[in-house]
Amino acid sequence: MRWEDFRRSDNVEDRRGDGGSGGGFGGRMPGGRGGLGIGGLIVVGLIAWATGINPAVLIGGAEILMGGGDPASTSQPQRQAPAPSSRAAPQDQLGQFAAAVLAQTEDVWTPIFKAQGATYKDPGLVLFTGGTRSACGAAQSAMGPFYCPLDEKVYLDTSFFNEMKQRFNAPGDFAAAYVIAHEVGHHVENQIGLLAKVQARQREVSRTEANALSVRVELMADCLAGVWAHHADAKWKVLEEGDVEEALNAASAIGDDRLQKQQQGQVVPDSFTHGTSAQRVRWFRTGLESGSMKQCNTFQGRS
Repeated sequence: MRWEDFRRSDNVEDRRGDGGSGGGFGGRMPGGRGGLGIGGLIVVGLIAWATGINPAVLIGGAEILMGGGDPASTSQPQRQAPAPSSRAAPQDQLGQFAAAVLAQTEDVWTPIFKAQGATYKDPGLVLFTGGTRSACGAAQSAMGPFYCPLDEKVYLDTSFFNEMKQRFNAPGDFAAAYVIAHEVGHHVENQIGLLAKVQARQREVSRTEANALSVRVELMADCLAGVWAHHADAKWKVLEEGDVEEALNAASAIGDDRLQKQQQGQVVPDSFTHGTSAQRVRWFRTGLESGSMKQCNTFQGRS
């Protein structure tokens, strides 16, 4: 993936030296194009990162159609004061990579929202090791990357990247970019008012139904990550040979069915929160090939 010659986002906070426990890259990307994996998925009860959002504000889903109305006109969740932190820009290669990917998402989603008569508000990205604070509560490595709608920031322990490479054989810089773009996809969902509505819907249904709706939210974020990749490549030719395969491999590696089989030896569909490997691959590919938010309406249809 081409990223070195692109601008860096100013919306990245590097908290990796703030005293949180846990490992990380030590400020470098392992060498070469395929040296950066998308990270590890640690199981905490149910697979924590499969929600894509801090468990403190775990979302379910809702019967909401995508592509209609003004994204700026929908309701937003009530906000809490963001956690205080020093706004330090990352200086190492891994941090620079994350800042470049975030900048690309900003430059893709801003004109898409503008074309719909809305304003896209850039999310923040917090890099940390071990643990830190978010407006949604504690952020810990075991949660994996997540998006907090209350402060509109993505939280990422950089050790996540290395673990996915080592444990799940899903390496590659574009696979890593896909993870960031997926979490930014949740921010897009938040901007159009989806997350507040699915939270309300989750409180009205059973756990099984809430999980099923959560799958639709997560698959939409996968599709939106594909939309980003479509436009980033169309504008800047960021994709190199093998990049798409990296992302598809990553999507397959973190499907609920595959992870449950690896972790507990059996698959329990009622507990799925993110979607099967096949579903994740299909929806990322849908966004990648179409480049259209309207094609990411995972709430339309029965399956």
